[in-house]
Parts: sequence; C-alpha cells; structure tokens
Amino acid sequence: MTELILSPAEHLWTGAVWSEGPLWMPAENAVRWSDIPGDRILRWDAATGETTEHRAGVEFTNGRALDRDGTVVQCSHGRRRLEREGADGALASIADAYAGVRLNSPNDVAVAPDGAYWFTDPDYGITQPREGHPGEREYGACGVFRVRDGEEPLAVILDLDRPNGIAFSPDGRTLYVTDTGAEPAIHAYDVVGEGVANGRFFAAPGEGVPDGIAVDVEGRVWSSAGDGVHVYAPDGGEVAFAPVPEVVANVCFGGTGGDELFIAATTSLYRVRTATRGL
Repeated sequence: MTELILSPAEHLWTGAVWSEGPLWMPAENAVRWSDIPGDRILRWDAATGETTEHRAGVEFTNGRALDRDGTVVQCSHGRRRLEREGADGALASIADAYAGVRLNSPNDVAVAPDGAYWFTDPDYGITQPREGHPGEREYGACGVFRVRDGEEPLAVILDLDRPNGIAFSPDGRTLYVTDTGAEPAIHAYDVVGEGVANGRFFAAPGEGVPDGIAVDVEGRVWSSAGDGVHVYAPDGGEVAFAPVPEVVANVCFGGTGGDELFIAATTSLYRVRTATRGL
C-alpha cells in the first residue's frame, strides 16, 4: 500500500463470468455493474452488503456512466448502441449508427463537462461469442465518438486498434482512452472544441492490458491491469499500485465520501479505500 491506497483489496462478492462496467449509484448507495457473458446487470448494496440481479437478458451491456439528471447511460454490445436506462427502467437509444451504418459494439462511455457523451466502439461484441452477436465492422474501423441526444455521432478518433476505457481529466481538457489491441496502452489527447488533437502515449501497465479507467480529483488515472490497479500521475508516472487476485476489467470511485474504489475483476467485485476522491 502507498499513501494513496489505504487498504488491501476487500472481496465483496463473487459469481460472475466476466465483471465489467462498475458505476456508483449515489441515490441508491449501491454499485451497479455487468456480468457480460452472463447477460445480466448486478447490484451490490452498500447498506446490506448483498448483491442482487438488477436486470437479466440485457443484450450484453458493458460500461456505463451517470448522466446529469441521474439516469444511467450505458453501452450495449448486443444492440450495438449507446442507450439510456430511465428512472422507470425504460431503455432508449442515444446512438446506434455512424455514417449510415451500424456501430460495432459500444464498450465504455464518459460524460464530458458540457454534457456530451464520448464513447468507445471496439468490435468485441461482434467478434467474441460470449459478449454479443456475430457481426461485421460496418464502418471499417474501431472508433471513439462524441454525441448528444438527438444528434448524429461525430468520430473523434479512428486510428486506435481497440479503443476501450475512456475518461476525462478534472478540467475536461484531456481525454484518456485505453487501447486493448495489439499494443495495449493508455493514450492522452487534448480536447479541442468537439474533437481532439495531440494524441500521445500516456502509460501502460507491465502486466495485462489497461481496460477500464477512472480519474480522481487530482487528475491521477486509475487503470485496470492483469495484476491489479495501477495509478498514474498526470505526467504519466506511476505513483501507486493496488494488487488484486483476479484480472481487473474496470474501476469506479464511489462510497458516501467518493473515496472508495470499486473494482470489477473477472468473477468478483472488490473495494479499496483511498486517500482521494473520484470526480
């Protein structure tokens, strides 16, 4: 442990096939996350410590984010779309096509300071049998997109192999995107208007791939990896590490103080207490 990591990884629950997309739900005092091959959304209640099934038959949802109005914006591999789950549980599409053809399989999403949704679109949901339905890359790449309700998605990055995790710096001026393809790494971009510039290598863990990421209030990037969670300063230098006994897919900050890191790792959900807070 370091000054940033205040506790070892605490095992909260197990029983998934591949855990992904954790999101802290402050109104519920709970974590919601996906078991993608199990085609279900799970919910861990902080008050009771119990895990229940939020929904089943969910078309292989993955990453999610909380919108300004408290609704959940999530990525659906099976429906090949970015969608919203309303307070009443109803689902509505936000984006399912680009340039007149279907998206691949949206993977993770972040809400920008201006309220726009930025999401990654690798092809895992159309190439991995347990994560969606067989399909083709209809626009011929794997992209990162920006979209608002009622608008057509704008492609902002099309030159990464498998864009995956996505997050903004605290001031919204830097976008971080992980690539889980042939050369796994976290990349950083300057946000310029509705797009990006100055794409560059940011960091890469020594074991496994950087999948989902989260950013804290000081601008540090907390990244999943094969051996745990690696923490990087805004300049890309590693400043902390939290070992986890399973391969980590994604992370999110939560808890009543925002200082608990929840870790979706293969079959389980873990928690690490930290000396910082998430955005």
